[in-house]
Amino acid sequence: MKILILILATVLITGVVPLVGAAKQLKSGVYYITQSWSQETTFKRLYYVSVPESADQQKFPVFIFLHGHGGNAKGAMNEFMRRYRTMGTRYVMVFPNGYKTGWNIMSEYSQADDLGFIEGIVKKLSTYDNIQKDNFSVMGNSNGAALVNQLAIESKLPNLRNYVSAVSPLNVYQHDGKNFKTKGPDNTYQVVATPLTGKRLMNISGTTDDLVPYRGGLSKHIPAKDGKLGFVDAEESIFLWAKQMGYDGEKLSKPSRIDGNLAIFSYLNGDVIHYKVIDEGHGASRAISEKILVEFLEGDEREKQ
Repeated sequence: MKILILILATVLITGVVPLVGAAKQLKSGVYYITQSWSQETTFKRLYYVSVPESADQQKFPVFIFLHGHGGNAKGAMNEFMRRYRTMGTRYVMVFPNGYKTGWNIMSEYSQADDLGFIEGIVKKLSTYDNIQKDNFSVMGNSNGAALVNQLAIESKLPNLRNYVSAVSPLNVYQHDGKNFKTKGPDNTYQVVATPLTGKRLMNISGTTDDLVPYRGGLSKHIPAKDGKLGFVDAEESIFLWAKQMGYDGEKLSKPSRIDGNLAIFSYLNGDVIHYKVIDEGHGASRAISEKILVEFLEGDEREKQ
């Protein structure tokens, strides 16, 4: 009887002792950030996470992809990971879901705090032991790229390293010709912003885009409070970012190099770079191969200005 009591006591004690130094590993699955705003109360906003299989305690960089207006996280995940298969073996891939299929930039249905949503994801994932805490990248397409621009303008998180905007350069509210601007709670863009320096940015834009005009000006279709949404010229937009990141030279009047239908404008040894996709429209991001994208994310673009 004494032996049995001793065994039971040992089991009970062992059961309540915490595992010292146990690794907190991020796993693939569905996760949530809870937010409240004018349209919702304690609303669970989902995001999908795909973690590469690893036999050791490897730490992975994180890649976040933001779908365009009318899209959703599930569809974006399926399409992106089908096209960029290698990235899924080297990066933790994250696909957040926009509220009512959109991101709150100007006149979308959503009034959600999307900057807070993405920053909440970054902060949460940074707590896991298998994550490279200082190596987060965020890419967005169209309306998602507009949110990428807002993050690059407003976020003060040190974790975010790379920003990739596909078919949406800066709009005229995000930069008014003199200053970057914060969105503000009512999308009024009144307060001057000072984006963090030391960040790396890529923009991809198509020359025949009839939704977001390559040479800037009003969109034919995207609404704004006073009519249609205006955009900064794509080449001017990347130049503004280059200056913010420390470039003190002249704006490039011609491409740094040409590769097929890609005219490439490179500043700061490729840390700020624009891909002008000749004769492509709002689907211009399809012209960017996985090799080009990964080389940028990993800082391998080192061409001379």
